[in-house]
Amino acid sequence: MNDETDWFGPDAATFGDRVAGAREAAGMSQAQLARRLGVKKATIVSWEDDLSEPRANKLSMMAGMLNVSIMWLITGEGEGMDAPDAMGLAGTELGPLVAEIRSIRGEMRASAERLARVEKALRKQLEPSE
Repeated sequence: MNDETDWFGPDAATFGDRVAGAREAAGMSQAQLARRLGVKKATIVSWEDDLSEPRANKLSMMAGMLNVSIMWLITGEGEGMDAPDAMGLAGTELGPLVAEIRSIRGEMRASAERLARVEKALRKQLEPSE
């Protein structure tokens, strides 16, 4: 995860992270993107917070408006955005903060996956045996 090319990859960012990053890079507010897509601002917030995902037609429209590929929005692979370091953060005092955020995000994702496995095991143990 130290390679800058994976900043928006599946191990470093979620779908919502990529939507927010591409929207910001395109210079749009959540309200502006919502208006252009014909949805409510709350819908954009929900997508960026990973609480819901757009339907295929909205995903396609959004990818076009944000100048990224649909595949990049979904997986982080394909035609998308450069990592923040490549956008001008390298060599600034923000670099260490960005690196720490990436590290914390990776730790949180690993913890969330671990929690999901433990919850699944707990549910299995609590199921009535037949």
